Amino acid sequence: MSQRLFRPIRTALVPICSDCDNSTAVTAARWMANEVILVGLVKVEDEAALSQATLEARKVRRQMEELRSDGVRVRARVRVSPNPWIELQKVVEDEEPDLLVFKTQFLLDELGVSLVDVLAHPPCDLALVHGTMHSPPSQVLVPIRGGPHAELALRVGLSLHPKHLTALHLTQPEKSVTDAPFRGLEHVLKRMPEVEKREASTNDPAQTILDESKGADVIVIGSSAQRADAAISLGAVADRLLHESSAAVIIVKTRRPIPITHFDESAGAQAISILVDKWFAENTFHADEFTNMDHMLSLKREQNVTISLALPALNEEETVGKVIHTIKKALMDDAPLLDEIVLIDSNSTDHTREIAKEFGLPVYIHQELLPSLGARTGKGEALWKSLLVTKGDILIWIDTDIVNIHPAFVYGILGPLLLTPRIQFVKGFYRRPLKVGEKTQAGGGGRVTELTARPLLNLFYPELSGVLQPLSGEYGGRRTALEQLPFFSGYGVETGLLIDVFEKFGLNAIAQVDLMERVHHNQPLEALSKMSFAILQAVVRKLESRSNRPLLEEVNKSMKLIRYKDGGYSLDVEEIIERERPPMIEVPEYLEKFGVSRRA
Repeated sequence: MSQRLFRPIRTALVPICSDCDNSTAVTAARWMANEVILVGLVKVEDEAALSQATLEARKVRRQMEELRSDGVRVRARVRVSPNPWIELQKVVEDEEPDLLVFKTQFLLDELGVSLVDVLAHPPCDLALVHGTMHSPPSQVLVPIRGGPHAELALRVGLSLHPKHLTALHLTQPEKSVTDAPFRGLEHVLKRMPEVEKREASTNDPAQTILDESKGADVIVIGSSAQRADAAISLGAVADRLLHESSAAVIIVKTRRPIPITHFDESAGAQAISILVDKWFAENTFHADEFTNMDHMLSLKREQNVTISLALPALNEEETVGKVIHTIKKALMDDAPLLDEIVLIDSNSTDHTREIAKEFGLPVYIHQELLPSLGARTGKGEALWKSLLVTKGDILIWIDTDIVNIHPAFVYGILGPLLLTPRIQFVKGFYRRPLKVGEKTQAGGGGRVTELTARPLLNLFYPELSGVLQPLSGEYGGRRTALEQLPFFSGYGVETGLLIDVFEKFGLNAIAQVDLMERVHHNQPLEALSKMSFAILQAVVRKLESRSNRPLLEEVNKSMKLIRYKDGGYSLDVEEIIERERPPMIEVPEYLEKFGVSRRA
């Protein structure tokens, strides 16, 4: 009967902060709602850089994972802000929970908002939990007068599924005081035989509730909003119950319409800096967060996705075998996280393809695919065509020249994609020690990144300035996103994809993951110079698309390389053209394989 008269609580949202134990609220929310959503919040000081909160964000994610259980869903993105209350309101707007639940002590220090302000403008129905709740309550008392929060109080009390629930109707002895607000609720209570109804006439409702609550595990009561300068912000009755009740107390407040203040992402340079810092703290992960393979497999099942790993290669016979063996054993044989591994070769002249075939991998030479479009050289061409020969909903790429290969290079990239559908594209970053002969110099790698790619992004795409290693070869994304993007055929592929994901899906669709350390064979300076030239072309091409006018002349596509021979210098001209392939979704062979409906 009560389920028909009072709508059950489907979802409850519980904010989590690193320095505040909100586990009591999580426990209460689990008893109240069919589903509990945890959202992490990190408060930073007004003058502090948001990027400094990265470790705190990681700590909060770890805390939420410890609280995860059946019926408890973790909202993977941790919100970082000088005003977490504003951030929490946005999450409420997105998730539309039935109830927002937290401890009464949680507000001022953790959310940066006063209790009065929360009660005056709750973003949804509100439940503040006070006291200890170790086990599902057996006895629940709901004092009601018939005010605006009485129905919600009864709804919350019923949602706790106690063995016994008492509705205590409080009246005042004065005959002049009307009891009209209770009349509608009285008709409902008459149709609920499972609820015991009691009535008490009193001038001291707080003391009456305390007396009647003996033996009760929980008291659920509506709040009384006061003026901002009021001494007692919850109302006299609720305030006294918090201080004197031996039972746990849940104070509820119904929602009132409020304006949601949105973060202005279009304000000038300072706003962009804050936006990037905020993104950095919220969307920077660590591979160690995703080591639990059982959890990763459960996330995969929840999203109902398939996952492909494509390995681009060119003459990597020294390392490709170890890369394949390490990843295949850990993430296919031991834990079936990957559904397929494919080698996409650039026509190697060594034994790279033969080694891959020995491990049972499908092997493709990308120059032989889509012959009607002509063959091109370049890693970007291999990545683009890997969309055609793989079938996973998520596609990951890692380079095959990694000396210190570890499964984290793959599951680290997968983690954010499996945690939240909002993320479309994930880049890896790492320390890149430079190996010179037999010696390794710490942090000497990534020269093109620091001297070309990141300065260009800072200059023309400052929103992407928080991406630590835009050129890393370990990254991936959702097929539904990747198939919509053009691919540069050469060295500009990583830069082009990053810019296109940002422009098509927004900054918060991008995440990055710390993969710790990557050791690989470093390239000579001339090769790095060519790479920089191609990246410069890629950025200019994107700027051309943005401004809708050409910026490069034909002469700009050839590079003059400096040669030194026999005691003299000379110039050697080499053509380096960074050409683009169209989005794979526009290729007929792709549509034929995956369904023409994908074009829509």
